Amino acid sequence: MTDATVATHVVAQGRVQGVFFRSSTRDQARAHGVTGWVRNRADGAVEAWLEGPRHAVEAVTDWIADGGPPHASVDQVDTEVVEPAGHEGFTVRHDAR
Repeated sequence: MTDATVATHVVAQGRVQGVFFRSSTRDQARAHGVTGWVRNRADGAVEAWLEGPRHAVEAVTDWIADGGPPHASVDQVDTEVVEPAGHEGFTVRHDAR
């Protein structure tokens, strides 16, 4: 296993807004040492940028795909492998796109 930094762009659809999805994603990311950001989208989805060691990014992506926080209901998750952008820390963004 390698510790090379990888990045994944994730879009989760379903009942993902108003259920603490962003703050829970931030907590999961920080617990796994993943950097990046998460935000609500205007279309009702939640979007995240995850960077870190492959196993850590996969753990957070799997958590999202498995339904996220208790009151969420994830219907679909789209992921895209992207080039790491060098994020430091993990933030909740409030700039819905």
